[in-house]
Amino acid sequence: MKTHGRTAVSEFLGDNIIYRNLQPIDARIPGLDDFRDEVGLIPGETPRKTSPEYAQVVVKIIAAAQELNSSGTPLKRIVFVGDTHLNDSTAFANICRAGIWPGRAFIGAENEAVKSIEIEEIDIGTVMVANRWSALTDFQTYLAKQDFAVDENTAVLLDLDKTTLGARGRNDHVINQARVAAAALTVKDVLGDRFDLERFQGVYDYFNQVKYHPFTTDNQDYLVYICLMICSGLITPHGLMYWIKNKVVEHIGDLFVKVDRRLVELPPEIQTIHKDVHSHFQAGDPTPFKAFRRAEFIATAARMGQLGSDASINVRLSQEIVITLEVRELILAWKSQGALLFGLSDKPDEASIPSKELMAEGYLPIHRIETSIVGE
Repeated sequence: MKTHGRTAVSEFLGDNIIYRNLQPIDARIPGLDDFRDEVGLIPGETPRKTSPEYAQVVVKIIAAAQELNSSGTPLKRIVFVGDTHLNDSTAFANICRAGIWPGRAFIGAENEAVKSIEIEEIDIGTVMVANRWSALTDFQTYLAKQDFAVDENTAVLLDLDKTTLGARGRNDHVINQARVAAAALTVKDVLGDRFDLERFQGVYDYFNQVKYHPFTTDNQDYLVYICLMICSGLITPHGLMYWIKNKVVEHIGDLFVKVDRRLVELPPEIQTIHKDVHSHFQAGDPTPFKAFRRAEFIATAARMGQLGSDASINVRLSQEIVITLEVRELILAWKSQGALLFGLSDKPDEASIPSKELMAEGYLPIHRIETSIVGE
């Protein structure tokens, strides 16, 4: 591994990016609110990445982007590059079906096992699963052998987190570090001197397990809320475990109701946080803990491009969120061939785009922050 200069994601994607709210950064391109009725979503409802409704919205967004950028040249094919076998493969398949387009996907990660590449067939395309990001060259060769052109009739959908930035198995832990640091800081800001970092970390790690995903829906906002309520002393870890196991609380909404009933036991500052998070949840907002997500944005931005040129590659990979060389090189090649490029991220907008106040302080959106390019 070595460093190959610096750049920003906007170098190759511009503002062709959608985050969790499904509103393109490029304001010229319509988004979720414009297509809500067509897709059959109620006001305030935001579909998540693996749902058919998400795919339907994405198809409408990229079709609108194609019309804007290429004078109406029709889309005929989809290429998807991601890092998560289940979620990204599901999203890819749903998008192909919703658009009635054939597709090819690459799902990458990095580990120390012998290099492995597998091809999986789906009804409307294929998925290459590899344990090396360098296998993107194999993917390019595979597309050529299949005569699957990546040109002006092709939309390339690029996953951002842990693919383009912080590649899974290589650099993704720094993205996780930023999120956990933001979670700890958020809880500490509320609890003050009562904050116990060791206790917080234990609660966070425990309820971040896959076995609790049916309750938390793997939503970090809910997890940080749980940490706050436990670290405040209102509930105990064992008490929450008991409630979940015995279905006293079956989803996070049940926990909000439980806390509502004991709200007078909480200090005013925690009451305020609870009411704010609960009200956003009731409105259907999938990102209800706004203070946490704003802290996550700052923590993420602080880990991009902050190291000098003399930093070793090991230090860079352990402390800085870097751009994946292999992804960048392939995407630039496809851009030169006329493909429509679009970045997808399930990360909340609030954790990716600075508030007006932060923008006034000089902060840039995550996709416009220059950081190191690292690869083989």
